[in-house]
Amino acid sequence: MSRAINLDLDIDQVRAAVIASKGVVSAIEPLHPRGTRVVLMRIEQATALRKALKSKIIDGPVVRTPLRPASWAV
Repeated sequence: MSRAINLDLDIDQVRAAVIASKGVVSAIEPLHPRGTRVVLMRIEQATALRKALKSKIIDGPVVRTPLRPASWAV
């Protein structure tokens, strides 16, 4: 299992779900054209969130949004 989950929800909905499940976010980013990728601090938190939001999980490949500008690349 992974700590990362791709969800068909906007960032605010994901944050609310994480708070409700008493999880802690390590990273969160929007997906293109819709959805959110969230990485939780602990695998147990990710497992609990997966169970709670099973119907909203995006399976398969997704298009991620860069977290930092390309000009920062080395």
